[in-house]
Amino acid sequence: MTVHKITTTIFDGVPSLPPTEQLCQEYHEAKVTEEAAKANAPALALAAQNKKAAIKGHPPYMEKRCNDCHDKSTDSGLIKPKDQICFVCHPTIIKKYYVHGPVSVGACLDCHDPHSSGQPALLKVEKKDLCAVCHKEKRIAESMHKKVTESGMACTDCHDPHDGDAKYFLR
Repeated sequence: MTVHKITTTIFDGVPSLPPTEQLCQEYHEAKVTEEAAKANAPALALAAQNKKAAIKGHPPYMEKRCNDCHDKSTDSGLIKPKDQICFVCHPTIIKKYYVHGPVSVGACLDCHDPHSSGQPALLKVEKKDLCAVCHKEKRIAESMHKKVTESGMACTDCHDPHDGDAKYFLR
């Protein structure tokens, strides 16, 4: 936006910018695709491709309340740093003693899409595939975990993805 203001001041005939909503949507779609490519995660790339078929939306995004999170005057384009933005509206997400690493550092956007998703809870990938995006290490009680996942259960059926009173976030 700032570059456009400078450019239009110096040069004649510079086309006007498209509406803010279109810029935001194009930026977001490009960012999701870029992040999926960087992570080299096929599931994340598939989620980015399926954006058009989104079935769930974050209320501020769906209601076009972009300013709830975005501020064009900041370098990041956000009202708070990326690792603090979700806590503006969700300050009590951490309630228990043991806290999952990404949650403790505000990396909510590693798992959740801030705008819309075809998955419940605005997840970037299906619930059954989510933990495997990061967790590649050998599981404790591996044979039990294998049986459980083969039966169609997701990690979050036994483990809370945010925090817990028990070690390993067991429910």
